[in-house]
Amino acid sequence: MFVAFEGGEGAGKSTQVRRLLDWLGLHEIPARVTHEPGGTAPGVRIRALLLDPATGDLSPRAEALLYAADRAQHVHAVVRPALDVGEVVVTDRYVDSSLAYQGAGRTLAVEEVRRLSAWATGGLVPALTVLLDLPPATGLQRARGRGAADRLEAESLDFHERVRATFLELAAAEPERYLVLDATLPADEIAAAVRDRVAALLPGRVA
Repeated sequence: MFVAFEGGEGAGKSTQVRRLLDWLGLHEIPARVTHEPGGTAPGVRIRALLLDPATGDLSPRAEALLYAADRAQHVHAVVRPALDVGEVVVTDRYVDSSLAYQGAGRTLAVEEVRRLSAWATGGLVPALTVLLDLPPATGLQRARGRGAADRLEAESLDFHERVRATFLELAAAEPERYLVLDATLPADEIAAAVRDRVAALLPGRVA
């Protein structure tokens, strides 16, 4: 099974990914945790270009293509091989991040970004996408408390409001695939809701 965590800056995705991995381990369910961008050796180099403020200005199309390149390698080298041997794959960000950040955030046509990502991934779609929803002002304050802002964190509040709105629109369009959670809730409460949804997708494997 393939699970993706999505959300804006500072939403707590990494924390919830770790919590889910720990829970799967308790039930002896083989699992692989990964992330985008940078989940492969070539991806680490692409991530540096994308997020380092020293990169400077990238055209929105160049940025979208770099994310697609990272994702193509990620699916090829990490995600599909793990799924093929029966592991649960949990990723911190996937296609929907490009739809929200490069589509709405950079004001590219979302459907064009969707087609690009579908080509890059061979059409691989998560069984479940967990969206941790948080007001951008709150999320940016959290993220910037961790250190210097990267290229995306440094974008305007308006940019991040567009990102959030698009995530919510995507979730509303496919409610059966999404679990939308209020990221201001306590981490334990969020983790419990994620576990309940994942358990329902693993019949017979979780007592």
